[in-house]
Amino acid sequence: MRTVTSVQAMQRLALQWRRQGKRVGFVPTMGYLHAGHVSLVQRARKLVGKDGIVVVSIYVNPTQFAPTEDLSRYPRDFKRDEKLCREASADFIFYPSDAEMYPGKSESLYSTYVVEELLSREMEGASRPTHFKGVTTIVAKLFNLVLPEVAVFGAKDFQQAAVIQRMVTDLNFPVKIVVAPTVREPDGLAMSSRNKYLEGPLRTQAVALSHAMLKAREAVKKSRSPLPASRLKQQLQKFIEEQPAAKVDYIAFFDPATLQPVTRVHRGTHMALAVFVGKTRLIDNGLLA
Repeated sequence: MRTVTSVQAMQRLALQWRRQGKRVGFVPTMGYLHAGHVSLVQRARKLVGKDGIVVVSIYVNPTQFAPTEDLSRYPRDFKRDEKLCREASADFIFYPSDAEMYPGKSESLYSTYVVEELLSREMEGASRPTHFKGVTTIVAKLFNLVLPEVAVFGAKDFQQAAVIQRMVTDLNFPVKIVVAPTVREPDGLAMSSRNKYLEGPLRTQAVALSHAMLKAREAVKKSRSPLPASRLKQQLQKFIEEQPAAKVDYIAFFDPATLQPVTRVHRGTHMALAVFVGKTRLIDNGLLA
């Protein structure tokens, strides 16, 4: 396994693989990898086969963080990430610096961004208005550098995957987007790099997110008719905020195909939520089926 830090070197390798007819699978990450990321790398390997190339990018992208968010303290451990990538059968790690990815940005010489304007409006887009502009821009840049045939994203970031798929469709990127299932801890907490922030009772309280989704599923199954979304949100917010350190940012019910909010909740509705547990903001989502 090799590590590439230069944009030019990464693109040169990608063009070489294309000439050789190699299938390239790509897993974009912000590092501090866990079992969920490993599952994405393993999925990419299966998709491209033993003769294909699997690239994992590790880059904490500053443009998807607001000034008040945790960019400076986002967990980083490249040696650990490198070990996990090797064990998961990755071939290359792309590990660029900010200067490589956004040359001239500090001197206001970088001014081009990719913006999706429909699917990114609600949920994460409403709570973090600049977030998806950063996500779509960096993923577009990475696709141009790695030139993958297939890219694997996790279902925990359901809205992000939908926005990326729309970008790929609208801008004619020749890459297939695969969304792999969320990997969870034994108690149901969705795996996330930010789980590192959770200590002591905060870790215990964090399972309120997955428990709230279970309660929503149970309510939908028991009801003979669709449930009012507003009432169910109130009930779930009350349940979550029984945890002393938990504060709901949003609870959303929406059509999984369009991401449009719904007023009545039934089987087939998708649910997403964001909750602060202490100072740590966690997200989760799932189909109510």
